[in-house]
Amino acid sequence: MSKRSLKLFFTLLSVLLLVGCSGNQENSNRKSQRVLPPDRLDVILERGKLIATTDYNSTNYFIYRGTPMGFQYDLLKAFAEHLNVKLEIKISKGLDEAYRLVRSGECDIIALDMAVTSDRKKYLDFSIPHSKTRQVLVQRKPDNWRKMRTWDEVESHLIRDPIDLVGDTVYVQKNTSFSQRMENLIEEIGDTIYVIQDPVREMEELIAEVAEGNIPYTIADEHVALVNSRYYPDIDVRTPVSFSQNLAWAVHKGNITLINEINGWLDKFDDDLAYTFIYNKYFRNSRHTNIAQSEYSSIQGNKISRYDSIIRREAKRIGWDWRLLASMIYQESGFRPDSRSWVGAWGLMQLMPETMEKFGVDSTASAEEQIHAGVKFIQWLDNQFDPMVEDSVERKKFVMASYNVGIAHVFDAIRLTEKYGGDPQKWDGNVSYYLRKKSNPEFFNDSVVFYGYARGEEPYQYVNDIYDRYNHYLNILR
Repeated sequence: MSKRSLKLFFTLLSVLLLVGCSGNQENSNRKSQRVLPPDRLDVILERGKLIATTDYNSTNYFIYRGTPMGFQYDLLKAFAEHLNVKLEIKISKGLDEAYRLVRSGECDIIALDMAVTSDRKKYLDFSIPHSKTRQVLVQRKPDNWRKMRTWDEVESHLIRDPIDLVGDTVYVQKNTSFSQRMENLIEEIGDTIYVIQDPVREMEELIAEVAEGNIPYTIADEHVALVNSRYYPDIDVRTPVSFSQNLAWAVHKGNITLINEINGWLDKFDDDLAYTFIYNKYFRNSRHTNIAQSEYSSIQGNKISRYDSIIRREAKRIGWDWRLLASMIYQESGFRPDSRSWVGAWGLMQLMPETMEKFGVDSTASAEEQIHAGVKFIQWLDNQFDPMVEDSVERKKFVMASYNVGIAHVFDAIRLTEKYGGDPQKWDGNVSYYLRKKSNPEFFNDSVVFYGYARGEEPYQYVNDIYDRYNHYLNILR
């Protein structure tokens, strides 16, 4: 090859190398410019709301006499208060749905009694344990066990060694640590146990099936099984099938700041009396049995008060969801028809004397008459706002605030919103903002304010509380 050819060759090679390096640099720059997913803790704080998923059962999340309750619910509520944000619950029917909710970003936390396993650690980050348990066999005592002379005679009909499950059928919730444990047990004993993974029913539903004699066995966490044994006296839950396991919350893999925040809070909360109170409330308090079996527990049926049928009928008359009206009545009186406030409001709907007179009731009115009068007052308020607030969903919030603080103060807040450039037809962040400002002299002395000072924080919180509870009712009640 001539010198000229060599020179041309090296020139071309240099150009190709430069282009390649430039391309690599460009790819590197593109990679560095890729938008990383936002930090989940920052998302929660900016949103002002923690969204968690848990399951609906008699220990984790349910409603009793109109009040949301449950071990996981109480823990989540305490954590949300620690973050100074609101709490929203999404019910997941099984772990597959819980995984989907955190993967999609619809939820921030999986708040379940999740056993920490190496397989789950591949795609989830776990908190430090919030409690510990072990898995136990749930089996039915013999039909005539109460008539047997000695407990030893009862014992002779029960399995106390898991190896005696060989050849039997055990039902477990699909894709749970229970199914994994049964696979391991089969491997350990080197024989066959028939395991049926139920894709629909969760742990407590399967326990009920054993209690009713529909299936022979299931596996459950001991602390939940013990609670259920109080109201299913025909089941036995004293045979362990695993060692102790840590139970924890989980977040999507990589949410380090969120899991660190949870851990820091749990570490302190776990040593606090508040945690002990919450745990004992659901797992060691015998009164919890009465709650779970009450006709006003959502576990037993779609009922939260003795007035549900009246509330359903009256809500329909004004086009409200009965659960929203029920939440409002709970806020007013806790479903107590003889409730009286220090300012003279009375009854289920806490009507003031002048309002009672206006709508034709007095202190002798029945519960039905009280609700009917309160609903007539709600309808009257709605008519006042109908020309001013077009959206019926928004209008309900104006009505509720007026029910609490008086319509004149809400009219003042509307005028303030108009004056300062807000949207007078929007409640959140607009009229609610200026109603809260009516405790400030700069605003209650404003020329557009006709009715002076008001404790605007109270109706603001009143509306929030009703809707927060309503969202729980939407989760559970039909």
